[in-house]
Amino acid sequence: MKRLAALLAALALASTAIAADKPAPRAKAKPARAIADVDRDGDPNLKSTAALVLDANTGETLFAKNADAVHPIASITKLMTAMVVLDAKLPLDEPVQISTEDLDLLKGTKSRLPVGAHFRRDDLIRIALVASDNRAAAALGRAYPGGIEAFVEAMNAKARLMGLDSTRFVDSSGLAPGNVSSPAELARLVAEASKYEIIREYSTTPALDVTLPDTGRKVNYVNTNALVRAGDWKIGVSKTGYISESGKCLVMQALIANTPVVIVLLDSWGRLTRIGDANRIKRWLEKNPARLAGALRAG
Repeated sequence: MKRLAALLAALALASTAIAADKPAPRAKAKPARAIADVDRDGDPNLKSTAALVLDANTGETLFAKNADAVHPIASITKLMTAMVVLDAKLPLDEPVQISTEDLDLLKGTKSRLPVGAHFRRDDLIRIALVASDNRAAAALGRAYPGGIEAFVEAMNAKARLMGLDSTRFVDSSGLAPGNVSSPAELARLVAEASKYEIIREYSTTPALDVTLPDTGRKVNYVNTNALVRAGDWKIGVSKTGYISESGKCLVMQALIANTPVVIVLLDSWGRLTRIGDANRIKRWLEKNPARLAGALRAG
């Protein structure tokens, strides 16, 4: 009897040990809390540090957040680069050779445009606007009559002509943090860029293939703005930007609720914050089309 009791006790102990070896059920991860589209005041709940939403028809401000604050603008600079090149009426089919002078020694960004290769000026504008390629933008500035110094001078002259008093340019790519502007002034720059058919077309091209002249190899580029690639926006002008000093940036002119709207988003540190902010603005306007009558909303 004692042996039977001991045997039963041993079996019970073994059963407990086996159960303890089983992995504990994992706690279900709580889904991330979605960011509300609007705040308590009914304004768009944006996470970008500075922002502006403008009715392009009337020039009325629909929403502003630190709209006069001056920030580095990174590759948003390339919109001005394209305008200055086009204003100069340089031959778009003229080949421009990529030089070692076009290499990025400031931030160390890479490019698939080989040094020594020749590309049409038109193709360099396209690559700079679609893929935000810094080497393409650098070559455009260097190949300007008088070189990069004359080009930067022309960029700043055009900014002054447009009344952009807080806007400064120091290169053609946007890599240097000295390229600065504010949402209020960038909205006017985007509106000006929208007058150029080439900028409208190239900046909203979802993807393109470029044939390298020396090897014949095709290189595919995709637009750096995911909203252009998504296809559910009607975008007329687009440009993204990023350097560490600027955070993620995005400017667009888009048709929302049948109205052309300019959106400027600066210093968005999250990987998808600028895209999320743009979508929140779009939903906000679609749900409140009366705001497009020109009422000022500041946050």
